[in-house]
Amino acid sequence: MLWNIARIRPIDEIVIAGDTVPEVFWNAVQARGSRVALRQKELGIWREATWSQFGAAVRETAMGLVALGLQPGEVASILSNTRKEWLFADLGALCAGLVTSGIYPTDSVAQCEYLCDDSHTRVVFVEDDEQLDKILEIRDRLPALLKIVIFDLDGLGRFSDPQAMSLEALRNLGKEFDRAHPGEFDRRRLSRAAEDLAILVYTSGTTGKPKGAMLSHRNLVCQWPSLNKSIPQDERDSRMAFLPLCHIVERQFGAYFALYTGTVLNFVENPDTVPENVREISPTVFLAVPRIWEKFYSAITIAVSEAVRPHRWLYRWAIAQGHAVVDCVLAGRPVPLLLEVRYRLARWLALDNVRKTIGIHRARFLMTGSAPISPDLIRWYLALGIPMLEGWGQTESTAMGTLNPPLALRPGTIGKPLHGVEVKLSDEGELLLRGDFVFMGYLNLPEKTAEAIDAEGWLHTGDVGRISADGYVTIADRMKDIIITAGGKNITPSELENELKFSPYITDAVLIGDRRPFVTALVMIDHENVEKFAQDRNVEYSGYSGLTRAPEVLDLIQGEVARVNARFARVEQIKAFRLIESELTAEDEELTPTMKLKRKLVNEKYAALIESMYSEVVS
Repeated sequence: MLWNIARIRPIDEIVIAGDTVPEVFWNAVQARGSRVALRQKELGIWREATWSQFGAAVRETAMGLVALGLQPGEVASILSNTRKEWLFADLGALCAGLVTSGIYPTDSVAQCEYLCDDSHTRVVFVEDDEQLDKILEIRDRLPALLKIVIFDLDGLGRFSDPQAMSLEALRNLGKEFDRAHPGEFDRRRLSRAAEDLAILVYTSGTTGKPKGAMLSHRNLVCQWPSLNKSIPQDERDSRMAFLPLCHIVERQFGAYFALYTGTVLNFVENPDTVPENVREISPTVFLAVPRIWEKFYSAITIAVSEAVRPHRWLYRWAIAQGHAVVDCVLAGRPVPLLLEVRYRLARWLALDNVRKTIGIHRARFLMTGSAPISPDLIRWYLALGIPMLEGWGQTESTAMGTLNPPLALRPGTIGKPLHGVEVKLSDEGELLLRGDFVFMGYLNLPEKTAEAIDAEGWLHTGDVGRISADGYVTIADRMKDIIITAGGKNITPSELENELKFSPYITDAVLIGDRRPFVTALVMIDHENVEKFAQDRNVEYSGYSGLTRAPEVLDLIQGEVARVNARFARVEQIKAFRLIESELTAEDEELTPTMKLKRKLVNEKYAALIESMYSEVVS
């Protein structure tokens, strides 16, 4: 077998019982006690917290909120990067009977105001002085807001405000309140039922204002035993927490599922240190978005291209053996003995070092989701000897949907429905889902809720798909994103975009062509790799925008576009492209917090650039 299957067998029994998130969490605390629950890097040192310490922090936070007068069903918002205090606030609020709502730390002041107002937020947890300033600017316009709680007081030594307090002060308040009211914690922890609202997750709002998806305790809890049948984990596992906890994927598949299974959560220093931290942690289970997997692949590809000739030859020979084994495994054929011997040698000579360089040498499996990924990229990780599982879901399905089975992978598909998931296609080819995981609806938007969930309980996903005879699901694209050219040809842009992003020199791309005579593309280059390409060739440029205008760089990207075009029919091929001349980050409106280009916004913002491609080619 290509990988070790010993610990990929389903776990059928219930690991920790409970009908709500607080019940499961507190039962886990009681069961696991002195075992390690969390690790977070602080001042260069990884510091551990046991389940008992984790439980104490959550209990104190919960009782602090009760002492402030917060009532069950009221909303607490969290404006912070991913860190252990995020979970203290989240689980503390849930254990107090509250509803929690995450706010991305990259959100603007106006966005923060809208989210807090729409949810009638009563208390806001903020990470630091930067996030505090946003709330202080809008608090006079938030009549429901009672308190602001601050995680990190650095830079706030002289700050004093009657409406604000530190998390430490809140916990101390809760500790005193708990002593004076010994039965209150259990009463509040048990105050919510499975069908009650647990969390709000706001959609990105690329086509209007964000919509608050309401997820119940049942939506969340019902999935964990199901996931353990497909991607089993236990207390021997460790994983990284670095994606935004505001996003349903990290919240549900990462943090909450780890609480259920006992997997150790490792909180990275910040998003920029992920490559360094993954080598330190060496997680056994690793969930990331395609952008992360593309960056790792690009780094290895560039490093190999710069290596001495014998090392380049060795890597190419070794990865070729890996791909040959992958071809056999995916086709269901036995691996010939000679090929197996060559592959073991390839692992020993080269591929295991590649895994260690990335930090995935202990990984039992890798998971990717939240955006489409190139099948060729998945095959590359398989060739290294690690199963990569592509999954699919939505906020409205509480991240639940489909997943490639670890022992029956099929790259290019999003796998089979997870346990408890009903799937079918509408007459228009739209993928529909049904099950206990389907959300309660959109906050304050009954009309939008009725559009999303029909009378029979089917969630209309907006994705066009296909289902094979043996149950594998393939997503073509979002219904609204399908390109229909002026000649009537239907093109699914994600296919070409994924192939472009497979290049180490391209970070993202958006295809253009709806009702147009041909297909074009806007491309975002990989700054680090393209800059190195330019420096190695003594290309003159000034800044990022200068890099995107350098003829050598344009020729480089033209070559990558030509490589992709060769794999598609002539009518689908990209006839022209433009490079986006500003380096985008998660703080820019063109990117989602999970670093995907917003198609509609890009089309609007770069309309003149798009028109230049069509006028140039036509003329």
